Amino acid sequence: MPLPGTAIRPAGHADLKAVADIYTHYVRHSVITFDETPRSAADWEQLLRDLTVRGLPFLVAELSGAVAGFAYAAPWRPKPAYRYTVEDTIYLAPDATGQGLGTALLGRLITEAGRAGKRQMIAVIADTGSDGTGDATGSDASTALHRRFGFTDTGRLTAVGHKHGRWVDTVLLQRPLSAQ
Repeated sequence: MPLPGTAIRPAGHADLKAVADIYTHYVRHSVITFDETPRSAADWEQLLRDLTVRGLPFLVAELSGAVAGFAYAAPWRPKPAYRYTVEDTIYLAPDATGQGLGTALLGRLITEAGRAGKRQMIAVIADTGSDGTGDATGSDASTALHRRFGFTDTGRLTAVGHKHGRWVDTVLLQRPLSAQ
């Protein structure tokens, strides 16, 4: 359960600075995103516009009035036959983990993506413990979160990312969003 004072709501223009700050932390200090350069304000604006036009959710979690996390569902692949499948993205401010925000964001994201007519959600999680040198806490927490929501393992891509001097695997999980 999220803490009192928590709100999950659609992201707006005014939230994008906080979203960018949260994401930049992970770009610079982790391998959980394969981006190596933080996204610009214009990149976040474009993503918000694109998802809005597509009717896909881009959510923020507020804790005591401040943005403490975000989540969105984006197209899984650009080819038209994939149009009913989305990939989820969830990031929390480093000081906001362990407070139920990820659970609140993912629950709402699943609901909203289903309402948008999507049928499958894919999670692509960097396996930060794949080479035995890293702290796997982030990937373990993300995998556990997704499994609590009914995601099942569908595969592993080995050493597909190289960041901060190490090779990183990704784990793929999948969940249906609506009746098959």
